[in-house]
Amino acid sequence: MSDSPSPLADPHLVFDPVSSTDGAGPRDIVILGSTGSIGTQAIDLVLRNPDRFRVTALSAAGGRVGLLAEQARQLRVRAVAVAREDAVPALREALRGQYAAGEPLPEILAGPDAATELAAAGPSECHTVLNGITGSIGLAPTLAALEAGRTLALANKESLIVGGPLVKAVAKPGQIIPVDSEHAALFQALAAGTRADVRKLVVTASGGPFRGRTKADLAHVTPEDALAHPTWAMGPVITVNSATLVNKGLEVIEAHLLYDIPFDRIEVVVHPQSYVHSMVEFTDGSTLAQATPPDMRGPIAIGIGWPERVPDAAPAFDWTKASSWEFFPLDNDAFPSVGLARHVGELAGTAPAVFNAANEECVDAFLKGALPFNGIMETVTRTVQEHEEHGGPVTGAPGTSLTVSDVLEAETWARARARELAAKTTAEARA
Repeated sequence: MSDSPSPLADPHLVFDPVSSTDGAGPRDIVILGSTGSIGTQAIDLVLRNPDRFRVTALSAAGGRVGLLAEQARQLRVRAVAVAREDAVPALREALRGQYAAGEPLPEILAGPDAATELAAAGPSECHTVLNGITGSIGLAPTLAALEAGRTLALANKESLIVGGPLVKAVAKPGQIIPVDSEHAALFQALAAGTRADVRKLVVTASGGPFRGRTKADLAHVTPEDALAHPTWAMGPVITVNSATLVNKGLEVIEAHLLYDIPFDRIEVVVHPQSYVHSMVEFTDGSTLAQATPPDMRGPIAIGIGWPERVPDAAPAFDWTKASSWEFFPLDNDAFPSVGLARHVGELAGTAPAVFNAANEECVDAFLKGALPFNGIMETVTRTVQEHEEHGGPVTGAPGTSLTVSDVLEAETWARARARELAAKTTAEARA
């Protein structure tokens, strides 16, 4: 492990039985991606705990302005932001429909930088920014929140994947709290020992809807098949990433960046029930697992409430009922995404950004019926190989500096090349 300070809040922090919010009022929070899966579950948690949390601002892409307006009214936020400027008239009308006549409406911010403005100083001060945006567009808000001194509850793994060195350069020790169920689990399990005691991290995977199938079996699966996740309810991109196990590959890179553990000490194991969210193996042979029924409100509560536990944030197990917990090795032939993710993680620089951007393009093509399921990883692999072989800017590799421009340039190239390769694959299949 590196001797550099971890950007994570210290999991060895001793819990104070006296609430740190006593006499100070609720903790102010900004929620980015409020109409998505993470955002809606966070709002449910906030509404059930008004003495602990107060949301001051919300951001969303702009496709569900009715829901955004309803959230704004329920939470009485000071500001709302939408990435799509053309959504502002509909949002303003929806807000008028939610608020009483003469009641002041929240300030509206719009445009691609609106969420970033909220994450920084913006019109609404806060203690914690929950970044629940999907995709690498979450990088700028992540950096803005950290630079503004906010605590960052990070559900947007892509911003750490594509801009890991940038994020770690600006994050102060203890400033990031992970919200992914796997990393929230590791975060809690690490509290059982010192960092020197850690032998390995074990990241669990449900296996998605295609667990047990061979690569040949996956040749003709449909988007509907891929979206039928057996244990988690998530957005379409994350659900497809779970079906390909790209999501798990991204989490391996994220664990490496957050915990400074080498890739050869981070394992992936398939656990279909999704009860154990991840494990830490210590040098004395002990393994500690963090387990709850599959429900993202638990990790969200850790993210926005740490160092306190939020009572009844999520359901607990009923230990009076019998249950079976299974664990299986990963099938790297059927699901090569984890191995490829390790490779790009070790390359560092812009390689993870290329991997992530190419995958986003391929998932989009698959959902539109323009690319077969196996074509996702085949196209991502070819894009990564071309980036590496042709000197595609692996800028920011160890010993060099990475910039936001490097990341954006690499992503732009990767998206364009992945689209070209995906179109070629489709054309060849139809010929």
